[in-house]
Amino acid sequence: MTEEAIFNYLEKHQNGKWKSFGTTIESIEWWDGVNPPKKNIIEEGVKVEQKIIDDTKYQRDRAVAYDPIREQLDQIYHDIDGWKAKVKAVKDKYPKPT
Repeated sequence: MTEEAIFNYLEKHQNGKWKSFGTTIESIEWWDGVNPPKKNIIEEGVKVEQKIIDDTKYQRDRAVAYDPIREQLDQIYHDIDGWKAKVKAVKDKYPKPT
C-alpha cells in the first residue's frame, strides 16, 4: 500500500474530512467532529486504489518513454515505418497487463 493509494482514496471518498496522513492508514488525521470510517472500509478502498495504480503503471511508463508529440508528428511525416517501430519498441518494453 502506497501513500499515493491512501491519498487517492481520501480524495475520492473522504474529501475534506481529513487534514493529513503519513505512510499508513493509522496515520490519517481527521478533522474535529468527523466520524471516520472503520479501518477495514478504508483498507478495502485503499486496496482498490492501489490496484488501479498498479494496473496503469504501464501507461505512465509509456508516456515517459514516447517521444514528444511534435517529434512524433515529424517522424510520421518523414518515416512512418520508423515511427511505428519506435512505438512498438515502447509497447514491447512496457506491455499492457493481461
